[in-house]
Amino acid sequence: MAWLQGLPVHTDVESLRPASADASFRRYFRVDAPGQPSGTLIAMDAPPDREDLRPFLYVAQLLRQAGLNAPAVLAADPQQGFALLSDLGTQTYLSVINERNADALFRDAIGALVRWQSATRADVLPPYDEALLQRELALYPEWYVARHLGVSLTAPQRATLDQQFRLLVQSALAQPRVFVHRDYMPRNLMVSDPNPGILDFQDAVCGPISYDIVSLLRDAFVSWEEERVLDWAIRYWEAARAAALPVPSDFAEFYRAFEWMGVQRHLKVLGIFARLRYRDGKPQYLEDAPRFVGYVRAVAHRYVGLAPLARLVDALEGIETRVSYTF
Repeated sequence: MAWLQGLPVHTDVESLRPASADASFRRYFRVDAPGQPSGTLIAMDAPPDREDLRPFLYVAQLLRQAGLNAPAVLAADPQQGFALLSDLGTQTYLSVINERNADALFRDAIGALVRWQSATRADVLPPYDEALLQRELALYPEWYVARHLGVSLTAPQRATLDQQFRLLVQSALAQPRVFVHRDYMPRNLMVSDPNPGILDFQDAVCGPISYDIVSLLRDAFVSWEEERVLDWAIRYWEAARAAALPVPSDFAEFYRAFEWMGVQRHLKVLGIFARLRYRDGKPQYLEDAPRFVGYVRAVAHRYVGLAPLARLVDALEGIETRVSYTF
Protein backbone atom coordinates (compact mmCIF):
# COMPACT_ATOMS: atom_id res chain seq x y z
CA MET A 1 0.00 0.00 0.00
CA ALA A 2 2.84 2.38 0.76
CA TRP A 3 4.26 1.90 -2.73
CA LEU A 4 0.90 2.70 -4.33
CA GLN A 5 0.52 5.81 -2.19
CA GLY A 6 3.81 7.16 -3.50
CA LEU A 7 2.86 6.93 -7.18
CA PRO A 8 1.68 9.84 -9.33
CA VAL A 9 -1.18 7.63 -10.57
CA HIS A 10 -4.16 8.27 -8.30
CA THR A 11 -5.61 5.18 -6.66
CA ASP A 12 -7.94 4.64 -3.73
CA VAL A 13 -5.50 2.55 -1.72
CA GLU A 14 -8.11 1.69 0.89
CA SER A 15 -10.07 -0.18 -1.83
CA LEU A 16 -7.25 -2.67 -2.44
CA ARG A 17 -8.66 -6.21 -2.60
CA PRO A 18 -7.54 -9.57 -4.03
CA ALA A 19 -8.08 -9.90 -7.78
CA SER A 20 -6.61 -13.30 -8.59
CA ALA A 21 -3.76 -15.69 -7.96
CA ASP A 22 -1.98 -18.18 -10.16
CA ALA A 23 0.32 -21.16 -9.91
CA SER A 24 3.34 -18.93 -9.28
CA PHE A 25 4.19 -16.80 -6.26
CA ARG A 26 2.71 -13.68 -7.87
CA ARG A 27 -0.35 -12.03 -6.32
CA TYR A 28 -2.75 -9.60 -7.96
CA PHE A 29 -4.93 -6.95 -6.34
CA ARG A 30 -7.64 -4.74 -7.81
CA VAL A 31 -7.72 -1.13 -6.70
CA ASP A 32 -10.19 1.64 -7.50
CA ALA A 33 -8.64 4.32 -9.69
CA PRO A 34 -10.86 7.31 -10.40
CA GLY A 35 -10.07 8.78 -13.78
CA GLN A 36 -9.01 5.49 -15.37
CA PRO A 37 -11.19 4.21 -18.25
CA SER A 38 -12.03 1.01 -16.39
CA GLY A 39 -12.28 2.71 -13.00
CA THR A 40 -9.86 0.16 -11.58
CA LEU A 41 -6.23 -0.90 -11.91
CA ILE A 42 -4.31 -4.06 -11.03
CA ALA A 43 -1.43 -4.07 -8.55
CA MET A 44 0.99 -6.97 -8.91
CA ASP A 45 3.16 -8.26 -6.09
CA ALA A 46 5.93 -10.53 -7.38
CA PRO A 47 8.30 -11.33 -4.48
CA PRO A 48 11.74 -10.62 -5.96
CA ASP A 49 13.32 -13.59 -4.19
CA ARG A 50 10.82 -15.88 -5.96
CA GLU A 51 9.79 -14.06 -9.17
CA ASP A 52 11.71 -11.80 -11.55
CA LEU A 53 9.33 -9.05 -12.66
CA ARG A 54 11.46 -7.91 -15.59
CA PRO A 55 10.43 -10.60 -18.11
CA PHE A 56 6.77 -9.73 -17.50
CA LEU A 57 7.42 -6.04 -18.16
CA TYR A 58 9.46 -6.81 -21.27
CA VAL A 59 6.98 -9.23 -22.86
CA ALA A 60 4.05 -6.92 -22.05
CA GLN A 61 5.80 -4.30 -24.14
CA LEU A 62 6.36 -6.77 -27.00
CA LEU A 63 2.70 -7.78 -27.01
CA ARG A 64 1.49 -4.20 -27.04
CA GLN A 65 3.93 -3.31 -29.80
CA ALA A 66 2.33 -6.14 -31.80
CA GLY A 67 -1.05 -4.45 -31.36
CA LEU A 68 -2.34 -6.94 -28.80
CA ASN A 69 -4.31 -6.29 -25.65
CA ALA A 70 -1.80 -6.94 -22.88
CA PRO A 71 -1.88 -4.88 -19.70
CA ALA A 72 -0.35 -1.42 -19.94
CA VAL A 73 2.34 -0.90 -17.31
CA LEU A 74 1.63 2.38 -15.53
CA ALA A 75 4.38 2.01 -12.93
CA ALA A 76 6.87 -0.66 -11.91
CA ASP A 77 9.58 -1.30 -9.35
CA PRO A 78 11.34 -4.57 -10.27
CA GLN A 79 13.61 -4.36 -7.22
CA GLN A 80 10.61 -4.57 -4.90
CA GLY A 81 8.57 -6.72 -7.30
CA PHE A 82 5.69 -4.27 -7.68
CA ALA A 83 3.82 -3.17 -10.79
CA LEU A 84 0.67 -1.18 -11.47
CA LEU A 85 -1.21 -2.36 -14.56
CA SER A 86 -4.30 -1.55 -16.57
CA ASP A 87 -7.26 -3.78 -15.71
CA LEU A 88 -8.41 -6.14 -18.49
CA GLY A 89 -11.59 -7.09 -16.65
CA THR A 90 -12.91 -9.94 -14.57
CA GLN A 91 -14.06 -12.53 -17.13
CA THR A 92 -11.56 -15.09 -18.31
CA TYR A 93 -12.30 -17.17 -21.38
CA LEU A 94 -12.40 -20.17 -19.07
CA SER A 95 -15.16 -18.67 -16.92
CA VAL A 96 -17.52 -18.00 -19.84
CA ILE A 97 -16.65 -20.37 -22.68
CA ASN A 98 -19.29 -22.88 -23.74
CA GLU A 99 -20.50 -24.77 -26.78
CA ARG A 100 -22.32 -21.71 -28.14
CA ASN A 101 -19.66 -19.02 -27.84
CA ALA A 102 -16.47 -21.06 -28.27
CA ASP A 103 -16.21 -20.46 -32.03
CA ALA A 104 -16.36 -16.68 -31.64
CA LEU A 105 -13.96 -16.61 -28.70
CA PHE A 106 -11.45 -18.89 -30.41
CA ARG A 107 -11.71 -16.89 -33.64
CA ASP A 108 -10.48 -13.84 -31.72
CA ALA A 109 -7.83 -15.86 -29.90
CA ILE A 110 -6.53 -17.35 -33.15
CA GLY A 111 -6.41 -13.91 -34.76
CA ALA A 112 -4.42 -12.53 -31.83
CA LEU A 113 -2.06 -15.52 -31.91
CA VAL A 114 -1.34 -15.00 -35.60
CA ARG A 115 -0.54 -11.33 -34.93
CA TRP A 116 1.77 -12.31 -32.07
CA GLN A 117 3.61 -14.84 -34.21
CA SER A 118 3.80 -12.38 -37.11
CA ALA A 119 5.69 -9.96 -34.82
CA THR A 120 8.53 -12.48 -34.37
CA ARG A 121 12.03 -11.05 -34.51
CA ALA A 122 15.32 -12.86 -34.01
CA ASP A 123 17.22 -12.66 -30.73
CA VAL A 124 14.40 -10.90 -28.87
CA LEU A 125 13.16 -13.75 -26.66
CA PRO A 126 15.04 -16.71 -25.15
CA PRO A 127 15.16 -19.80 -27.38
CA TYR A 128 12.90 -22.76 -26.71
CA ASP A 129 15.90 -25.00 -27.20
CA GLU A 130 16.68 -28.66 -26.65
CA ALA A 131 17.88 -28.11 -23.09
CA LEU A 132 14.65 -26.38 -22.06
CA LEU A 133 12.43 -28.94 -23.79
CA GLN A 134 14.27 -31.78 -22.03
CA ARG A 135 14.13 -30.04 -18.64
CA GLU A 136 10.39 -29.71 -19.02
CA LEU A 137 9.95 -33.36 -19.95
CA ALA A 138 12.06 -34.44 -16.98
CA LEU A 139 9.32 -33.11 -14.68
CA TYR A 140 7.07 -36.00 -15.71
CA PRO A 141 9.16 -38.91 -14.38
CA GLU A 142 10.43 -36.93 -11.39
CA TRP A 143 7.20 -35.46 -10.06
CA TYR A 144 4.27 -37.26 -11.68
CA VAL A 145 5.58 -40.82 -12.00
CA ALA A 146 7.87 -41.06 -8.98
CA ARG A 147 6.18 -38.66 -6.55
CA HIS A 148 2.50 -38.86 -7.49
CA LEU A 149 2.15 -42.40 -8.82
CA GLY A 150 4.83 -43.71 -6.47
CA VAL A 151 6.41 -45.75 -9.27
CA SER A 152 10.12 -46.39 -9.73
CA LEU A 153 10.75 -46.87 -13.43
CA THR A 154 12.64 -50.00 -14.42
CA ALA A 155 15.75 -49.60 -16.55
CA PRO A 156 13.87 -50.67 -19.73
CA GLN A 157 11.01 -48.27 -18.93
CA ARG A 158 13.46 -45.41 -18.38
CA ALA A 159 15.20 -46.22 -21.67
CA THR A 160 11.83 -46.21 -23.45
CA LEU A 161 10.89 -42.89 -21.95
CA ASP A 162 14.24 -41.33 -22.88
CA GLN A 163 13.91 -42.58 -26.47
CA GLN A 164 10.39 -41.18 -26.77
CA PHE A 165 11.49 -37.89 -25.24
CA ARG A 166 14.17 -37.60 -27.93
CA LEU A 167 11.57 -38.08 -30.66
CA LEU A 168 9.29 -35.42 -29.17
CA VAL A 169 12.16 -32.95 -28.84
CA GLN A 170 13.33 -33.62 -32.39
CA SER A 171 9.82 -32.97 -33.68
CA ALA A 172 9.62 -29.70 -31.73
CA LEU A 173 13.03 -28.48 -32.89
CA ALA A 174 12.21 -29.29 -36.52
CA GLN A 175 9.37 -26.75 -36.53
CA PRO A 176 9.69 -23.12 -37.66
CA ARG A 177 10.40 -20.77 -34.77
CA VAL A 178 8.12 -17.91 -33.75
CA PHE A 179 7.24 -15.98 -30.61
CA VAL A 180 5.66 -18.42 -28.13
CA HIS A 181 3.47 -17.20 -25.25
CA ARG A 182 3.95 -20.64 -23.63
CA ASP A 183 0.67 -20.74 -21.72
CA TYR A 184 -1.82 -19.50 -24.31
CA MET A 185 -5.00 -21.02 -22.92
CA PRO A 186 -8.49 -19.90 -21.87
CA ARG A 187 -7.46 -19.36 -18.26
CA ASN A 188 -5.00 -16.67 -19.39
CA LEU A 189 -7.24 -14.94 -21.95
CA MET A 190 -9.68 -12.26 -20.87
CA VAL A 191 -12.97 -11.29 -22.49
CA SER A 192 -12.24 -7.65 -23.25
CA ASP A 193 -12.25 -4.95 -25.89
CA PRO A 194 -10.24 -5.54 -27.99
CA ASN A 195 -10.62 -9.26 -27.49
CA PRO A 196 -8.82 -11.14 -26.07
CA GLY A 197 -6.89 -9.58 -23.23
CA ILE A 198 -3.70 -11.57 -22.74
CA LEU A 199 -2.13 -12.45 -19.36
CA ASP A 200 0.54 -14.71 -17.83
CA PHE A 201 3.05 -14.22 -20.63
CA GLN A 202 6.27 -13.72 -18.66
CA ASP A 203 7.72 -17.09 -19.74
CA ALA A 204 7.53 -16.28 -23.46
CA VAL A 205 10.22 -17.74 -25.70
CA CYS A 206 10.99 -18.18 -29.38
CA GLY A 207 10.12 -21.71 -30.39
CA PRO A 208 7.89 -24.19 -32.24
CA ILE A 209 5.07 -22.62 -34.22
CA SER A 210 2.48 -25.20 -33.10
CA TYR A 211 3.06 -24.73 -29.37
CA ASP A 212 0.58 -21.95 -28.59
CA ILE A 213 -2.23 -23.24 -30.77
CA VAL A 214 -2.07 -26.70 -29.18
CA SER A 215 -2.04 -25.00 -25.75
CA LEU A 216 -5.23 -23.19 -26.71
CA LEU A 217 -7.12 -26.12 -28.17
CA ARG A 218 -5.99 -28.90 -25.81
CA ASP A 219 -6.35 -26.99 -22.61
CA ALA A 220 -5.60 -27.89 -19.02
CA PHE A 221 -9.09 -27.15 -17.74
CA VAL A 222 -11.57 -27.70 -20.59
CA SER A 223 -11.71 -30.31 -23.36
CA TRP A 224 -13.40 -30.38 -26.76
CA GLU A 225 -14.46 -33.05 -29.21
CA GLU A 226 -11.66 -34.06 -31.59
CA GLU A 227 -13.69 -32.93 -34.61
CA ARG A 228 -13.94 -29.44 -33.18
CA VAL A 229 -10.25 -29.31 -32.31
CA LEU A 230 -9.44 -30.35 -35.86
CA ASP A 231 -11.70 -27.63 -37.28
CA TRP A 232 -10.09 -24.92 -35.14
CA ALA A 233 -6.62 -26.19 -36.00
CA ILE A 234 -7.49 -25.91 -39.70
CA ARG A 235 -8.78 -22.37 -39.15
CA TYR A 236 -5.51 -21.43 -37.44
CA TRP A 237 -3.45 -23.07 -40.21
CA GLU A 238 -5.39 -21.18 -42.88
CA ALA A 239 -4.99 -17.87 -41.03
CA ALA A 240 -1.28 -18.51 -40.51
CA ARG A 241 -0.79 -19.26 -44.21
CA ALA A 242 -2.70 -16.10 -45.16
CA ALA A 243 -0.35 -14.13 -42.88
CA ALA A 244 2.69 -15.75 -44.55
CA LEU A 245 3.72 -17.52 -41.35
CA PRO A 246 6.01 -20.53 -41.94
CA VAL A 247 3.50 -23.33 -41.43
CA PRO A 248 3.80 -26.38 -43.69
CA SER A 249 1.82 -26.24 -46.93
CA ASP A 250 0.44 -29.71 -46.12
CA PHE A 251 -2.04 -29.53 -43.23
CA ALA A 252 -1.46 -33.20 -42.34
CA GLU A 253 2.22 -32.41 -41.73
CA PHE A 254 1.29 -29.47 -39.54
CA TYR A 255 -1.27 -31.47 -37.58
CA ARG A 256 1.22 -34.23 -36.81
CA ALA A 257 3.64 -31.62 -35.43
CA PHE A 258 0.73 -30.09 -33.49
CA GLU A 259 -0.16 -33.42 -31.93
CA TRP A 260 3.40 -34.35 -30.99
CA MET A 261 4.00 -30.88 -29.58
CA GLY A 262 0.93 -31.38 -27.45
CA VAL A 263 2.33 -34.61 -26.00
CA GLN A 264 5.49 -32.78 -24.92
CA ARG A 265 3.42 -30.07 -23.25
CA HIS A 266 1.01 -32.48 -21.60
CA LEU A 267 3.77 -34.60 -20.07
CA LYS A 268 5.42 -31.43 -18.80
CA VAL A 269 2.18 -30.15 -17.28
CA LEU A 270 1.54 -33.45 -15.50
CA GLY A 271 4.92 -32.97 -13.84
CA ILE A 272 4.19 -29.33 -13.03
CA PHE A 273 0.79 -30.11 -11.51
CA ALA A 274 2.33 -32.83 -9.33
CA ARG A 275 5.09 -30.44 -8.25
CA LEU A 276 2.50 -27.79 -7.38
CA ARG A 277 0.79 -30.28 -5.09
CA TYR A 278 3.74 -31.91 -3.37
CA ARG A 279 6.25 -29.05 -3.27
CA ASP A 280 4.12 -25.91 -3.29
CA GLY A 281 1.01 -27.03 -1.41
CA LYS A 282 -1.40 -26.31 -4.29
CA PRO A 283 -3.29 -29.59 -4.76
CA GLN A 284 -6.16 -28.32 -6.92
CA TYR A 285 -4.23 -28.42 -10.20
CA LEU A 286 -3.60 -32.15 -10.02
CA GLU A 287 -7.35 -32.75 -10.17
CA ASP A 288 -7.05 -32.15 -13.93
CA ALA A 289 -4.31 -34.76 -14.39
CA PRO A 290 -6.72 -37.30 -15.95
CA ARG A 291 -7.46 -34.80 -18.74
CA PHE A 292 -3.77 -34.66 -19.64
CA VAL A 293 -3.30 -38.40 -19.36
CA GLY A 294 -6.21 -38.70 -21.79
CA TYR A 295 -4.61 -36.27 -24.23
CA VAL A 296 -1.31 -38.16 -24.14
CA ARG A 297 -2.91 -41.56 -24.58
CA ALA A 298 -5.17 -40.45 -27.43
CA VAL A 299 -2.27 -39.05 -29.47
CA ALA A 300 0.27 -41.75 -28.61
CA HIS A 301 -2.18 -44.44 -29.73
CA ARG A 302 -2.58 -42.70 -33.11
CA TYR A 303 1.08 -42.82 -34.16
CA VAL A 304 3.32 -45.83 -34.63
CA GLY A 305 6.32 -43.74 -33.57
CA LEU A 306 4.74 -43.10 -30.18
CA ALA A 307 3.56 -46.68 -29.61
CA PRO A 308 6.20 -47.32 -26.89
CA LEU A 309 4.98 -44.23 -25.02
CA ALA A 310 1.37 -45.41 -25.35
CA ARG A 311 2.23 -48.79 -23.84
CA LEU A 312 4.28 -47.23 -21.04
CA VAL A 313 1.64 -44.68 -20.05
CA ASP A 314 -1.03 -47.37 -20.12
CA ALA A 315 1.12 -49.53 -17.83
CA LEU A 316 1.78 -46.67 -15.42
CA GLU A 317 -1.90 -45.75 -15.29
CA GLY A 318 -3.07 -49.37 -14.96
CA ILE A 319 -4.93 -49.30 -18.27
CA GLU A 320 -5.07 -52.21 -20.70
CA THR A 321 -3.17 -51.25 -23.84
CA ARG A 322 -5.11 -51.02 -27.06
CA VAL A 323 -3.67 -50.72 -30.56
CA SER A 324 -5.14 -48.10 -32.88
CA TYR A 325 -2.34 -46.48 -34.83
CA THR A 326 -3.34 -44.37 -37.85
CA PHE A 327 0.02 -42.88 -38.81
